[in-house]
Amino acid sequence: MSLLSVDFVQRALLAALVTGLAAPAVGTYLVQRRQALMGDGIGHVAVTGVAVGLVTGASPTVTAIVVAIIAAITIEVIREKGNTSGDVALALLFYGGIAGGVLLTGLAGQSATTLNRYLFGSITTVDATDLWVTTVLAVVVVAACVGLAARLFAVTHDPEFAQVAGLNVRGYNLLISVLAAVSVTVAMRTVGLLLVSALMVVPVATAQQFARTFRSTLLMAMVLGTLVSVGGVLVSVAAPVAPGATVVMLAIVGFGLSFPVGVLLRRRSIAAAPIVEEDDAFDVPEPHTAVPEEHGHEHGPDCGHLAIPHGDHVDYVHDGHRHAPHGAHYDEH
Repeated sequence: MSLLSVDFVQRALLAALVTGLAAPAVGTYLVQRRQALMGDGIGHVAVTGVAVGLVTGASPTVTAIVVAIIAAITIEVIREKGNTSGDVALALLFYGGIAGGVLLTGLAGQSATTLNRYLFGSITTVDATDLWVTTVLAVVVVAACVGLAARLFAVTHDPEFAQVAGLNVRGYNLLISVLAAVSVTVAMRTVGLLLVSALMVVPVATAQQFARTFRSTLLMAMVLGTLVSVGGVLVSVAAPVAPGATVVMLAIVGFGLSFPVGVLLRRRSIAAAPIVEEDDAFDVPEPHTAVPEEHGHEHGPDCGHLAIPHGDHVDYVHDGHRHAPHGAHYDEH
């Protein structure tokens, strides 16, 4: 009898699939905001949420989600204020979260083994209810990250520009934080709360070695996250190793193999770039360049990209650039 035909293995593989899609999707925006370790901090606090569920008899997944979202909003508020004591406040939040989780777990009469299932993941504990909750949450996260990609990119890449364009920067930043909290709890059973940050960041770092646009980085990171998640669970089924640690190690090995290739590609790209001679050191470049319409997409009111009024015309944000239709071509700003 094949292990792949066992119910709990099938559930674990499905959970790994949706986790591998959701975690890097949010991680792409966190990396863009230079908050690569935010998932790790939320994971620490979510331990308290798990413990609350164990103490009260409620679903640890549900209580972890609630606590993680509260922590994510708190982190975003502290980050936005940017005061000098912010780092200390975050440290207290993170360390207090994991310490409180361990303390409450003991008060609930649960062993360390019970908590370890959530800290490092356990494929044998993914039941049908967990799978449904994980899948629904992952679909919501992926839909938001992909469907709002233009707006979320504008907010994370250039908040001042997004503010001028009329976007609710604070609202979208809070949305990213909440999505990160949900992603942490989605990956709780597969990767574990202490290792989920690696799944949110490492596939993104690997994708950046090859991708040259934000959208391609996002999609490639999701594909890589899915491959390492499913691959890690398959390895843990065949060998007596922890699935969370296996997933993370596969992701790190993938980055290690891709990094030299990425360095080589960047060097070749720089070497192939044309050298432009400047006749006047004070020469002001043109405000935009005309580019042939070869990207297979026609910008317009219904194209789905962020529209930004610009003088007597409208720019559309596409793949990290602002495009303005102009006859048979578009102007790239």
